Amino acid sequence: MKIERYSKLSGYRIMWIWVLFDLPVGTSAERKQATRFRNDLLDLGFEMVQFSVYIRHAWSKEKAESLARQIGESVPEAGHVQVLFFTDKQYGQTQVFRGRSAQPRPTEKPRQLALF
Repeated sequence: MKIERYSKLSGYRIMWIWVLFDLPVGTSAERKQATRFRNDLLDLGFEMVQFSVYIRHAWSKEKAESLARQIGESVPEAGHVQVLFFTDKQYGQTQVFRGRSAQPRPTEKPRQLALF
């Protein structure tokens, strides 16, 4: 009997798939192909992070690889697409910065809210 090293819900088995792409949009036909590619990503369950960056969760490496093959089949002829794979543990270390606020941070701690 083979013992699986990680459980099915292990942070080392669950994958995140990032799709980064640069597609030509100089002509009407190229814009149509780029739109079709983005819609294909949405149909596969991806979410837009930035205009040319999409992300999706997959339960296993096998599912992630299957999605990558489907993406490869829909890439426009002149497109440049990269598919990156991260384990859930690696993705959990992602840092996100959203610009700096012009307002200074409050120095006073917020008051405790009591619910009865």
